[in-house]
Amino acid sequence: MATSNEYQKKLISLEAAAKLIQNGDVVATPLACGGMSVDMYDAILDRYEELQDVKILDTVQVRPCRLYDPEFMSKLEGHINYMPGFGIATMRKMGSTKAGDFFPMMASDLHEKIGHRADVYVAMVTPPDKNGYINLGLTNFYTMEGIRLGHKLGNLRVCIGEVNEQMPVVFGDNYMHISEFDYFVENSTPIPTFGRGDPTERDKTIANYVLDLINDGDTIQMGIGGIPEAVVAGLDGKKDLGVLTEMFPGGLPELVEKGIVTNRKKPFHTGVTLATFGMGDQGMYDYLNQNHACELYPASYTNDPRFVAQHPNMVCLNMALMADFSGQINAEGLSHNQISGTGGQLDFALGAFWSKGGKGITLISAARQMPNGELVSSIVPELPAGSPVTVPRTIVDYVITEYGIAHLRWKSRRERAAELISIAHPDLRGELRASLKKNFYPKWAQD
Repeated sequence: MATSNEYQKKLISLEAAAKLIQNGDVVATPLACGGMSVDMYDAILDRYEELQDVKILDTVQVRPCRLYDPEFMSKLEGHINYMPGFGIATMRKMGSTKAGDFFPMMASDLHEKIGHRADVYVAMVTPPDKNGYINLGLTNFYTMEGIRLGHKLGNLRVCIGEVNEQMPVVFGDNYMHISEFDYFVENSTPIPTFGRGDPTERDKTIANYVLDLINDGDTIQMGIGGIPEAVVAGLDGKKDLGVLTEMFPGGLPELVEKGIVTNRKKPFHTGVTLATFGMGDQGMYDYLNQNHACELYPASYTNDPRFVAQHPNMVCLNMALMADFSGQINAEGLSHNQISGTGGQLDFALGAFWSKGGKGITLISAARQMPNGELVSSIVPELPAGSPVTVPRTIVDYVITEYGIAHLRWKSRRERAAELISIAHPDLRGELRASLKKNFYPKWAQD
């Protein structure tokens, strides 16, 4: 009864929650499905005329709203500004118009940055159970540890739980007590769902190269997109795979049902698929809901390279935009235009690099076609000025395009460039070879 009374006393309206924000606040919200609702965003944005120097920090934007409208947000400059830590298509117009800022981070350390920066935190959670515990649902990531660190440092002034009874309950270290929240808002809204899509022929070609590098008993990490979907579709015949990942992979229920994923050979959390957040279709959410074979933990645990490295034969798959001749991987942006972010890519690249028998795999389309029909290579002599380096050349391992596999780990700079040119688009290899001679060989060797 005391627990129920405590919860009831903390219940407020959306509008009252929005009024808790003060000038100069950084307002943080969880990644993806755990982020605040459009209703909460709107309640905050509606106050823009009376607020000054407020920043909103989110990651993986799955609920389109006015926050991602450059024209609208241009009116709010100096009042409410946008500062994401990772971006998808929803916010890319903001980045291309420079209407928003960016908050560089890695998945494994974002909770520390949130703990040091957030004045207000708004998280979507499940209703409390009889013992006063809410579940973080589909997103743990930086929520739990960011809130707790913010409280410990004395930086977090207000913590709000947006209670949504449509949120699945996912097991693991994914519970917090109502005493850790200052207020609750009850707001039942549908959880965003995402179709798995159909891989392109290029996706399937790249996936076939990836499948050659996955062996029975490996532990895998992969993200979302056409190539991972094609990999999942091609895993038939593999046995006893384990999953340690950032996001629950699409097709996980089918992989478990077929006995492809058993998690039986993992040294930690044996028999359990481990992740830090989930996005997918309703079938995925139904599978995750109160399923003891699937658990969520903070990203500081799942993505800790030291923990990842303790899994032998760790195979990590991540997409990228381009690779330069020396093996530097850019998965985040073109010049100063931010497209996504580091996320967990560096974490898992390091973990795979240190894992006994591990493989860090970067997936790149060999070229992209511009609106005028011009082909632009994703294998480049050097990254464009201002482009971020997501994975440094010192730990790069495999790079795969639709034209093959380049294994760079043991190779020199010249050897790496030659390997990468061999998997570049055939129409662009000539100019790449010319650049290789010019940049990496002495003048007398260029004749």
